[in-house]
Amino acid sequence: MSNTGPAEGTVLAVCSSPGHTMSKTGRTHIRLLEGLGVEGDAHSGQTVRHRSRVRQDPTQPNLRQVHLVHSELHEELRRSGFELEAGQMGENITTQGVDLLGLPTGTQLHIGADAVVRVTGLRNPCAQLDGIQQGLMAAVLTQDSEGNLVRKAGIMAVVTHSGDVKPGDPIVVEKPPGPFMPLAPV
Repeated sequence: MSNTGPAEGTVLAVCSSPGHTMSKTGRTHIRLLEGLGVEGDAHSGQTVRHRSRVRQDPTQPNLRQVHLVHSELHEELRRSGFELEAGQMGENITTQGVDLLGLPTGTQLHIGADAVVRVTGLRNPCAQLDGIQQGLMAAVLTQDSEGNLVRKAGIMAVVTHSGDVKPGDPIVVEKPPGPFMPLAPV
């Protein structure tokens, strides 16, 4: 791992699914493949894999190779009456201790011994979340003090260096040179 500083967070869970399902299955480890995503996951590839985006233009670059959700969101949702497990919202990596939504675009996350992902943007929540539990989509959308829509359903990233990732692995945050660009939906 690059010497980017001390770990700022931890991997709590890793998940993948070979099929286009909302929820992903918990694994003992996943392998991130440079330029592709999670080995064996339906969303792995150089070009878009999400069905709606494939219908629009299958040649678009895949900026959504890895989906990360902060466990703090799960805790917030539990306090609102939702019962969620890691991977249920479609995430590949569940984190703890990293303010994912506050990261600037282009941030590198060094995960475990070798893996590195570059943050591309916010996950845009979809109505499939209500299939997990009614009202979940609305619960991951809110407004800030100025009335702007805030998406809390995690972030998306691309793999810039291959490596295995497992629960307990450290996460080191390496922000890009400023000025920082806030995350936008991808």
